[in-house]
Amino acid sequence: MKLTIIEERAGIVQAVNTADILGADMMVANCLAAAATGDVTACYDLGVAFSTGSHGVNCDLIEAHKWFNLAAVNGHEEAAWCRADVSDEMTAREIAEAQRRAREWLKSGIRKAA
Repeated sequence: MKLTIIEERAGIVQAVNTADILGADMMVANCLAAAATGDVTACYDLGVAFSTGSHGVNCDLIEAHKWFNLAAVNGHEEAAWCRADVSDEMTAREIAEAQRRAREWLKSGIRKAA
């Protein structure tokens, strides 16, 4: 049975979308693994993903603030600016929760000394 052009293109689009989703999931997984070893750039990249809702994650300003904070305290200057920008869109409670999550990440021992 021969596919119509529309069916063929729909299959290509679906394959591309699936590849994009898998690639996005891999990016986040790779960043989480790198962040666990103290990679400051990975923390920043996670902040960007959560602040924009990109790479397969939903927009979550609390998580974004957490990751920007973890990068900023380890010297990533742009992360400090991004943390400030994200903070402008958050309540005091949300910021407190983000800070609590950052402290929890640091205490958990997941992150090794850089």
